[in-house]
Amino acid sequence: MVALRESAPVRIASRVRCHAEIFPMKNRCYFVAQTVLSGFLWMSLLGGCALPTGRVESRNRAFIRYWPPPEGTRQLRLAVKDLIDIKGVVTTAGSKYFDKTGKRALRDAECLEGARRQNALIVGKTNLTEFGFGASGINEYFGTPKNRFLGRYRVIPGGSSSGSAVAVASGMADVAFGTDTAGSVRVPAACCGIVGLKTTFKLISLKGVFPLSPKNLDTVGPMAANISGVVKGMDLLQKGFAERYRKAKEAKPSARNIRIGRLYIDGTDSAIDKAIDDALAVKHFQVAKLNKSFQAKWEEADRQARTLAVADAWLSDREYLDESGVSPTTKAGILLGEFEYRNNYRQAKLAQRKWQRELRQIFKEVDFVALPTLKTAPPRLPFFGRSAPFEALMLNVQNTEPVNLAGNPALAIPIPLNEKHVTSLQLIGPRFSEAALLNAGRLIEAK
Repeated sequence: MVALRESAPVRIASRVRCHAEIFPMKNRCYFVAQTVLSGFLWMSLLGGCALPTGRVESRNRAFIRYWPPPEGTRQLRLAVKDLIDIKGVVTTAGSKYFDKTGKRALRDAECLEGARRQNALIVGKTNLTEFGFGASGINEYFGTPKNRFLGRYRVIPGGSSSGSAVAVASGMADVAFGTDTAGSVRVPAACCGIVGLKTTFKLISLKGVFPLSPKNLDTVGPMAANISGVVKGMDLLQKGFAERYRKAKEAKPSARNIRIGRLYIDGTDSAIDKAIDDALAVKHFQVAKLNKSFQAKWEEADRQARTLAVADAWLSDREYLDESGVSPTTKAGILLGEFEYRNNYRQAKLAQRKWQRELRQIFKEVDFVALPTLKTAPPRLPFFGRSAPFEALMLNVQNTEPVNLAGNPALAIPIPLNEKHVTSLQLIGPRFSEAALLNAGRLIEAK
């Protein structure tokens, strides 16, 4: 690991601040940032080689803290991502820094109120990419949760909610809570072959949740092996959700009267696109192809969402840039956020409002939008561990960030790819349409 308070990353951070003041021209800023960050990315690449040293309490590394349930229990087993406070437990955010220095939470996060009220059995706090900042699911300190989805092939679990996905996929939890800022529920759901729901922005309280982009992108959502489990998870997060879901099923019992806008994304594996088309056709949804103009708007929203995510990460977590125990890769991302905030933040906020209007117009024509959650199969774990270049690569694999920019809900659901494997279909709905979205997912999931 690259070291501590007087380390190269800290000196680099100060240099970037100086350059931002000295070079007002945007092209010069980009040149300076590229030059400085390239060295930082190499350091983070080498930093990924370290062996995990933090304690984990499950063999598959799904849990940072694990409390085995009583044998034969009938309570719903709930796993909670370790960005979410549980009273009396340190929230590590997947970081050595908080594992060593963090204090026990004085109270539960507000999103756990329903779980306590319904007597769900919390079985542990799950592993994640440090600070929730990354799509790979790799954790250098606690080790990476083991994804058995493709058998002998060691593929990434997806992140940042990697432990939550592996806890569900391995049968150690019935439901898991994750957080989703740019895809962190849907990406691990897709990588591990389970269902994950990104909720509408501001639907679920973020009080007591470690922040990345709390004012723009952060959400809390449930993950489970199937739609039924996700419904149970949503009922824990939002009082009365089970009844709203029942009414949604009554309103649209068949796929034949549900309109789907099909979005095609350049660079997607053709077999995955065919699997999406087949899954919708076999259930007889009304499917209409969305035009190239909307695809271009989606791609622009993708770029602006990345800007907003990293800039907000700098605003939320810049205080940790000088701390020992925070990985070089995480610091590299936060440092990039400073550059984006100073140069592109205002433009991203304007683009966000425009993109929200575009989606509202689309949902006057269709009920949902469908596309792959990932453009390819889940990548294999890199030999050198986590690094900024690999995290950047993952951003080009996922199709999730524009949803967060809009604030809409989205569902990742496994569908057949071929006789042996599955892929993941992403279904996006209007704001606050979680019940209807899960009903559509039920129809896709039905044998």
